Amino acid sequence: MIPLDAFGSESVATDLLQQVRWRDGVSCPRCRSDRTVRNGSYGQFQRYLCKDCDRTFKDKTDTIFAHSKIALRKWLFSICAFLRFNTSLRQLQCEIEVTYKTVHRRVERFAEALDAPSLDLRDPVEIDEFYVSVGIKGRERDRWSRSRGLARRGRGTYDQDKPPVFILVDRGTEQQYVVPAKSADESTIRLLLADRQQEPFTVYTDGFCAYDPLTEDAQSDREYVVHGDGEYADDTVHVNTCESHASLARRWLSPHRGISKDRLTQYLRVFQLRREFYHKPG
Repeated sequence: MIPLDAFGSESVATDLLQQVRWRDGVSCPRCRSDRTVRNGSYGQFQRYLCKDCDRTFKDKTDTIFAHSKIALRKWLFSICAFLRFNTSLRQLQCEIEVTYKTVHRRVERFAEALDAPSLDLRDPVEIDEFYVSVGIKGRERDRWSRSRGLARRGRGTYDQDKPPVFILVDRGTEQQYVVPAKSADESTIRLLLADRQQEPFTVYTDGFCAYDPLTEDAQSDREYVVHGDGEYADDTVHVNTCESHASLARRWLSPHRGISKDRLTQYLRVFQLRREFYHKPG
């Protein structure tokens, strides 16, 4: 692991947060006014006064770090380790020396703050799906504890504790999207392919029957391979990029054993952000 000292002192972490948050200028988080002035300091953090609503705020106000007594550099370290090394929450608990409940709550706030991926598809596009065995985590009085016997083979749905996760690869822009769904049916597939830039639209799939209606659709040109017949690639017709990305997503979820299915979307958004970082130079 990277030592915590590599992230510098608390003042360095505060300056980093200040540069990132106010890169477009300081504005009031309550009334959105840019008529603000400096108004002393609060510990290591700069304090501001809004001339419109006459309220004060600081750099951490309305961020995922707000109302936390833990040092900011520890949270920056946690986010870096979580994104870059896929560190489990138990390991982060040992690294920054806080309770597991505190780490879990702050990492969840970080994942919930991420925006949903905006699909802007160009021609052509690969689409495939894989299934994740997840359930309802924990134990409550009105239900049984979560079963560990969720490893049955085959397809499933959200209600069956085995929701599908769709992988879309835009060959035109080389963008890759990971989108969880309730079930793998025709309506879900059409909804995922709705945000496209041109028609007719070339779609590469496998032989799953849920993609069959795309063959008769005048707005799309479906080409597919049938894995059951031993077909995996026919020149440019394949879904190998999707399957490669799906294997990375499975490895991302593996260290975080016991993800609740209502938190699956947040963890996959963190995975999407991690892949975007890896594709950017530097």
